[in-house]
Amino acid sequence: MKKRPTDNKIVNVSGQYVDIYHKVIYPAEVGIHRGRIASIKRLSTAPQQYMLPGFIDAHVHIESSLLVPSEFARLAVVHGTVATVSDPHEIANVCGMDGVTYMIENGSSVNFKFYFGAPSCVPATIFETAGAAIGTSEIAELLADNRIKYLAEMMNWPGVINRDENVMQKIALAKKAGKPIDGHAPGLTGEAAAAYIAGGMSTDHECFNYEEAEFKIKQGMKVAIREGSAAKNFDALIDLIDRYPESIMFCSDDKHPDSLIEGHINQLVARAIDRGKDLFDVLRAACLAPIAHYGLDVGTLREGDPADFIVVEDLERFSVLATYINGVMVANKHESLIPSVKTTSINRFTADPIHEASLIIQDKQKDVRVIVAEAGQLVTKQTWATLTAVNGNLVSDTTQDILKIAVINRYKKAPPALGFIQNFGLKKGAIASSVAHDSHNLVVVGTNERDMANAVNAIIAQKGGLSLCDSEICKTLPLPVAGLMTTDDAFLTAARYTELDRLAKERLGSTLGSPYMTLSFMALLVIPELKLSDKGLFDGKSFNFVSLYNDLN
Repeated sequence: MKKRPTDNKIVNVSGQYVDIYHKVIYPAEVGIHRGRIASIKRLSTAPQQYMLPGFIDAHVHIESSLLVPSEFARLAVVHGTVATVSDPHEIANVCGMDGVTYMIENGSSVNFKFYFGAPSCVPATIFETAGAAIGTSEIAELLADNRIKYLAEMMNWPGVINRDENVMQKIALAKKAGKPIDGHAPGLTGEAAAAYIAGGMSTDHECFNYEEAEFKIKQGMKVAIREGSAAKNFDALIDLIDRYPESIMFCSDDKHPDSLIEGHINQLVARAIDRGKDLFDVLRAACLAPIAHYGLDVGTLREGDPADFIVVEDLERFSVLATYINGVMVANKHESLIPSVKTTSINRFTADPIHEASLIIQDKQKDVRVIVAEAGQLVTKQTWATLTAVNGNLVSDTTQDILKIAVINRYKKAPPALGFIQNFGLKKGAIASSVAHDSHNLVVVGTNERDMANAVNAIIAQKGGLSLCDSEICKTLPLPVAGLMTTDDAFLTAARYTELDRLAKERLGSTLGSPYMTLSFMALLVIPELKLSDKGLFDGKSFNFVSLYNDLN
């Protein structure tokens, strides 16, 4: 529950007051009364610590932290995050409306400001099997709830451009409710992007480069500069803040627990300052812009506001000394003061164990299409490769760093979809995950079929999780909540994830910075170029299935 002080005592906090609106800093004493800012008194001197509004993640999928919202909050507040704009479409693709309700109710059990959107694309596409669907009637129900602040990212950009009836009905509902619509159009520019934005899209967190983002800003969009565990666009986009400071926000999109332990939006703020960006422009993006755009009930450190603010050691590194939400200190000197709360699980998982024989790919004496994973990006490329056959079947080739990949339907019995992928770097074994955006079927990459089957079956036994197997070991991080999250302690989960990540790199040889996060996006069809769904290889540019084999040779 969101605690608010109930007595008449005024709590005072002193330091250097950072006034983002007037672009001044001066010594002051902030008085907190009944959860709000009662007063801001200018002083002649004050401690050399800085008071400023709390940070806000402008677009994040809480599920990607592998933590339920209440545990996510325990990590986030240590880094000065007081609120998130959260799209629950990951759990919605598994559990539908029940999943959205779960996120809202669990998030409300702690003193943190989670703001959820109505998932617009459940399922994300018709080219994959999801566990649920959210139609226009459900969207209308969600948007009527004042806890739902926006229509979450409209990934079906072709549907917007072509004015698909179902898509446009959802957009119309958001407009009628007076709630903003999040966009999702990676790499889209020119007339297509203009038509997409004209449909009502107000933000995009998927921009690859400066030119794309600038075009979208000039069309009226806000750009959320993303730096997550897998997709990292900060370096390409941060210079936008020089010319378009009023159009910039910061987000993580997807943040695994090991990187959330290290930092959150505070890291982006520090990096921007290190790049010589204007302090007040940076803080506006990190603290104020999401409040204005989404209409959030988050304080901006002005009299009468909710007392949501942070105290930082300096304005270079932004090391957080204390975090306050609703007037209650929730983090103190790098220690979270939010207690763990008991919560139940929700899931939909019916997959049966698989056999390694189901992962065999027949050699047709043709080149094969290969997904090329890109470190630090959600986008992929495609290439063609000649692979050696063993007993008439194509196998992983570690000398070319081309491994077998499979996606297995978790909702109903079906043969695995198979393909090949480059740049994972595994020299032995396999890694697997039931976090596989957006439908969250099972995805596995490996050097041989036996280890791949064992990795998948280890997850099936737990009804969700991450796993790593080779000929000697098989380790699993169970994720019983929709196969996406655990109810366990956030700090313990981060340590367990860090160990799996370490083994994937040091024991199996992965060369990726975040192999499990990258793996989770290899079934995300709405991000080009080549992905694999439970139904087959998919070209994200043409939005069509494609053959594994090169039929021209």
